Amino acid sequence: MSRRGWMLFLVVSTLWGLPYFMIRIAVRELDPVSVVLGRTLPAALVLLPIAWHSGSLRTLRGHMKWLVLYTVVEFGIPWYLMASAEQHVTSSLASLIICATPLISIVITKFLHPQRTIGRQRLIGLALGSIGVLTLVGLDISTDSAWWIGAMFLVAVGYAGGPQVISTKLTEVSGLAVVAVSVAIVAAAYTPLGVARWPSHVSGTTWLALVALALFCTIGAFLLFFALIKEVGPARSTVVTYLNTAIAVGLGVVFLHEPLTAGMMIGFPIIVAGSIFATSATKLVSEESHPTA
Repeated sequence: MSRRGWMLFLVVSTLWGLPYFMIRIAVRELDPVSVVLGRTLPAALVLLPIAWHSGSLRTLRGHMKWLVLYTVVEFGIPWYLMASAEQHVTSSLASLIICATPLISIVITKFLHPQRTIGRQRLIGLALGSIGVLTLVGLDISTDSAWWIGAMFLVAVGYAGGPQVISTKLTEVSGLAVVAVSVAIVAAAYTPLGVARWPSHVSGTTWLALVALALFCTIGAFLLFFALIKEVGPARSTVVTYLNTAIAVGLGVVFLHEPLTAGMMIGFPIIVAGSIFATSATKLVSEESHPTA
């Protein structure tokens, strides 16, 4: 990875270590629909005028169906599911489940391009990662949390699929335009219900969490993430989940007093080891080198 790639990786990882913590705070007072609205509407109000004046919205011409698909799989469904899940599971566990994203990305790539062969190193990585996920879920799952753990796995599928759309169908589209229009679509979709469910009083702590989600975790992180995808490819770009997970777990344990469970301590290292194997060196006739037009 180039020096620029490493810098982007570190910054994006840090910014994406925050959302789980901020969402966990926000859902104490807000309905999940309102959390999504509070995250996307400010971002849209900031980004749309910038995208308009820069002329980057013109790059969307002829790409709207792919933009809508990206919006649904990366923002529209995952953010609602994540906010809903964090009403029932800890932010630490939610972030750890997202560690499956790089592994799912490899599987999606194979599904989309069946002619590509998976090398032995990646097969070992997928096997290790699967064992890690099963260990994590098997040791931490309970009757009350099973559905919400499943919801977080759907979030991971969305996070794995989004970069695939960017790298194959939206390569010629401005990252600014994609983020601006995507968050605007989600904000418009969630506004009626989000406003209806907005409480009469919201604390300053919750407002700060929403501001951080909108400005840092959405506007800043996604614009930099698009640059990272173009720099290192969709599969490797999802490896940011490892460092941001460590940050998220640390925030949850230290500031929210969440438990550090046996499943986390055993499963997380195995997932990381498997995903490093699955996303390094050996390639699937690599999507990083040969993006599909």
